[in-house]
Amino acid sequence: MRTHLQIAIDGPAGVGKSTIGERLARRLGYLYVDTGAFYRTLTCIALTTDTPLDNAEALDALARSIHIEITPPAPATADGRSYTVLVDGQDITPQLRLPAVDAAVSQVSSHEPVRATLRQRQREMADTQGVVMVGRDIGTIVLPEADLKIFLTTSIEERAKRRHGDLVAKYGADSPSLATVRDEIVQRDARDAAHTFVAPDAVVINNDHLEADEVVERILQIIAERQRGGQA
Repeated sequence: MRTHLQIAIDGPAGVGKSTIGERLARRLGYLYVDTGAFYRTLTCIALTTDTPLDNAEALDALARSIHIEITPPAPATADGRSYTVLVDGQDITPQLRLPAVDAAVSQVSSHEPVRATLRQRQREMADTQGVVMVGRDIGTIVLPEADLKIFLTTSIEERAKRRHGDLVAKYGADSPSLATVRDEIVQRDARDAAHTFVAPDAVVINNDHLEADEVVERILQIIAERQRGGQA
C-alpha cells in the first residue's frame, strides 16, 4: 500500500500546469513530473539515432531500450530548469527544448504504442515516490487511482493575453499580434483535444483571476481537508 500521494494535474496548454505543478511539488517535498518531458526525451534520442519519426514500431522499441529518469534539479544547476532528465545516466535536459525537438515531438507523441510504453514508465515512477504529475490524461489514463485529480482551466482570451505578454516582454516589437497568438492557442487546443480528458472525480479550478500561488494554496487546502476527512 502506498504511503505517498499521487497528485494529477491536467488541462490544456497555457493554463499554468507546469508552474503550479512545480510549486506544489516543492511545497509538498514531492517530485514534479512533466509527462511531456518523456515525449521530448524520446524525440531527442530518436533524432540523434536517426530513428524514423513515422515508424511507431521503431520508436516504441527505442522507448523500451532506454532508461529515463526524472530528478529534481541539482542546486548547482543554473539554467532555470524545473527538473533534470537523465537517459541511461546522462543529463540531456538542455537538449529537450531545441527547435528540432519542438518541431518533431508532436509526431512522436502521436503514436499509440509509444504513448502506452511511456505511460507505463510514468506509472512506475509514481509508484515509488510522491509525485505531482502534470499532463492532459494523467487523472484518467496514466494515474486513474491518483489521490487527488486537478483539472485546470483558463479562458482562451486570458491564455492569449498572458502568452502575448510573455512574448512582448521577450521579443518586443517583433512579437506576434494578440490575434495571432489567440489563433495559435485555438489550433493547439484542437490538436490536443484527442488526448485531453477531465476525470469524473477531478476538482476543476478556473484560474482566470487567480495567481499561480493562489491556485497552489487552494490545492494544499483541498489536500489538508481530505486528509482530515480520511480521503487522502
